[in-house]
Amino acid sequence: MRIVTKRIYDHPADDDGYRVLVDRLWPRGVSKEKADLDLWDKDVAPSSELREWWNHDPETYLEFERRYEAELDDSGAAMSLLDKVSGQELVTLLFAAHDPENNATVLAAYLTRLDS
Repeated sequence: MRIVTKRIYDHPADDDGYRVLVDRLWPRGVSKEKADLDLWDKDVAPSSELREWWNHDPETYLEFERRYEAELDDSGAAMSLLDKVSGQELVTLLFAAHDPENNATVLAAYLTRLDS
């Protein structure tokens, strides 16, 4: 399985594969129809506390990554997501953030390690 990331504000494409929103909050200005999701998995998103602590500060990204992976280890949410997307050739993790280094990129790397 190949896992990629993409902003939810970008137009859905035929080659997106299985589309999963991995943010805890629904993105502003995006209708459910326009999102064209296969799944919205809030449980795999970082906790509200972690998200607020990080606040997309590039200087704390590595610490955010470490803490988020620890949350994923403890929760089992990543394994649950892998079970849900089992059998898909391509999974696109969707996110709302402007910065390309975000929870979806951490999650994509984490899931790829779990899946190998």
